[in-house]
Amino acid sequence: MKLYISLFFTVFSLSLFSQSRKIPTDTMVVTTHSTTIKNTAINYTATTGTQPVWNQEGDPIATLYYTYYERNNVKNKAERPLVISFNGGPGSASVWMHIAYTGPKVLNIDDEGYPMQPYGVKDNPNSILDIADIVYVNPVNTGYSRMIANKEGKLPERETFFGINADIKYLAEWINTFVSRKNRWESPKYIIGESYGGTRVMGLANELQSKQWMYLNGVILVSPADYKLYNTNQPIYSALNLPYFTATAWYHKALTPALQQKDLLDILPEAENYAINTLMPALAKGGFISESEKQDVAKKVAYYSGLTEKAILQNNLEVSNSYFWKALLQDKTGQTIGRLDSRYLGIDKTEAGTSPDYNAEISSWSHSFTPAINYYIKEHLKFNTDIKYNMFGDVHPWDRRNDHTREGLRQAMAENPYLKVLIQSGYYDGATTYFGAKYTMWQIDPSGKMKDRFTYKGYRSGHMMYLRKDDLISANDDIREFIKNASSNGKAAKYMRK
Repeated sequence: MKLYISLFFTVFSLSLFSQSRKIPTDTMVVTTHSTTIKNTAINYTATTGTQPVWNQEGDPIATLYYTYYERNNVKNKAERPLVISFNGGPGSASVWMHIAYTGPKVLNIDDEGYPMQPYGVKDNPNSILDIADIVYVNPVNTGYSRMIANKEGKLPERETFFGINADIKYLAEWINTFVSRKNRWESPKYIIGESYGGTRVMGLANELQSKQWMYLNGVILVSPADYKLYNTNQPIYSALNLPYFTATAWYHKALTPALQQKDLLDILPEAENYAINTLMPALAKGGFISESEKQDVAKKVAYYSGLTEKAILQNNLEVSNSYFWKALLQDKTGQTIGRLDSRYLGIDKTEAGTSPDYNAEISSWSHSFTPAINYYIKEHLKFNTDIKYNMFGDVHPWDRRNDHTREGLRQAMAENPYLKVLIQSGYYDGATTYFGAKYTMWQIDPSGKMKDRFTYKGYRSGHMMYLRKDDLISANDDIREFIKNASSNGKAAKYMRK
């Protein structure tokens, strides 16, 4: 009899632990914490879990994993800003800014952003949680967010989620539900997006306003990716890369003494001026540029890039970023430089070639972020699941057609006098370059009538400028100042006659 009872409990136990592996559609875990930000003690509540995405029939077709931080003991939630945070990719989890930039915890890394063991997190004394509540949202197939099968076991069509306009549409609906559930309709609202998240939040600004009737106070673009710019092709895009070359070459001490002896911020304006006023028109001439002008341009581009005149001419004056990453130190140390942050160095199998074997910075970041976020969610936020946390999820092919996000942001700003924009970029970002971000800012409002509502900030680091300690401090302070300046301060949302 004892044997039968033992077998029964064994089978029963196995049945409990052999369930299918899937994420709960609608759940949350609440924990309380304390920290110190800007020398002030802060008590806060962290809510993490999943919230559904529904179809028109009201059936769940996906669930999004999120983490929401609220400061405790706030007397008037209507005056407390809410920041809704996205990363990019497309296909990237909302992990990077969460545990390295604006959140209450940051990675264990050194002051320049390189991995350190033991892995994990520590308090972030620069978090913006002192002045705003924050929710970090993971789009479908990133983090723990997943599609949900119907009763027949069929997943929704991938086109429902994986494209510029589909992404914006379902995320706007999700935000509406989140704001309603958390009773934050009265609060001033801000959306922040990094990299492709920049494209996402430009589009969300208009989608939230026109389809969800949700008006924002601010949009923050961190190292924004603007596909309107990338799809312009040469010569505009190529010319805009030159100031990034200058910054990176200066960092690696690869410029001539005349430039190298100056401070970075003293030489970038002249590189920008040359890129816009000389290089761009020269590239527009293509193969019909005169030989004398071609030689002059090659000499000047070499001067501002740290590359040789011969290399510039061999590339017909149009040097790709990937070639620059391979060639800048080729004859010096033989190392490659990083794509998203060109302070990082890599080692290729051969020094010859036209592009690096791998992205040195991504390897470094995955090294430190992946163990930290998995540890933090389970040990600090108490959310447990056997589902894999997708740092980068399966979202491709991604539909980039009909990209009207830049125009969407302009329209949202025009219709909403409160709405302001902050752009943050690292000078050493070779993927979404700082000067490309400036160009995007210039193009959003061709009339120039709203240019006083844009703020641009540059930092001496790369794509994730906040990994460098000095920039973590200043970039968070810049967000604080932006939120303060974007506050209505009791003024009506209207244009005044000039």
